[in-house]
Amino acid sequence: MRFALGALLLVSLSVAAAEAPLRFVVSDSWAMPMVQMERGRPTQGILHDIMLSLATQVGVPAQFHVLPRARVQNAMEHGEVDVRCYVSKSWLPNLSGNYIWSAPLLVQRDLLIGRGDSPDTVNPAELPQQSIGTVFGYSYPTLQPLFDADRLHRDDARNQEQVLDKLLAGRYRYAVSSQWTLDWFNQRLLPDRQLQSVALVHEQTVGCYMRNDPKVPVQRILDTLLQMKMSGEIDDIIRLYTGNPAANQ
Repeated sequence: MRFALGALLLVSLSVAAAEAPLRFVVSDSWAMPMVQMERGRPTQGILHDIMLSLATQVGVPAQFHVLPRARVQNAMEHGEVDVRCYVSKSWLPNLSGNYIWSAPLLVQRDLLIGRGDSPDTVNPAELPQQSIGTVFGYSYPTLQPLFDADRLHRDDARNQEQVLDKLLAGRYRYAVSSQWTLDWFNQRLLPDRQLQSVALVHEQTVGCYMRNDPKVPVQRILDTLLQMKMSGEIDDIIRLYTGNPAANQ
């Protein structure tokens, strides 16, 4: 009897461990189409759907921890969360700790955006001194020399959607935004009001990384993410929100 009870306890503990949630960190500066926040919790969006599908296919519940951008890495280092997605190695040159990176999953394209009456193409280095819309805490490596030289000035907003709202309202002539956000934003506008890309500012691949911890099913996460990429599932999710899977090519 004692052996049977012990075996049952071991099985119960194994099931409980297998059902431990996969804890994803979500930056509170994200906006649609990446993440829709309702009452402080993510409910839909490209990244929300990717992370939820990942957890489902790995076979564990998804748990989302919404944090200020400045606290995200600290939470990873202290084991408060397990997985961080939509990040580039170049953003974390001094990353410490034991982490495993996924293969590149997405292409992040930062564009210089203007209103419909803007020129078709613009060279940021040739713009006269002015403010442009940016997101607080985001870095723009190719524009930084122009900021440092006082040629261009940052006008920060909380997220990319707010940046484009201010551009549409005429607060400045140009703003920086991702291709995804531009596509999402324009879906709500009549053709003559839509914003347009006038220059590619920066392009890089992004993926996910996770804590290398025995409690985290690292290999299953890596295999699942690669399968989601190769099968076209990630492109399908992007198309659902932007109508443009090419933004991930």
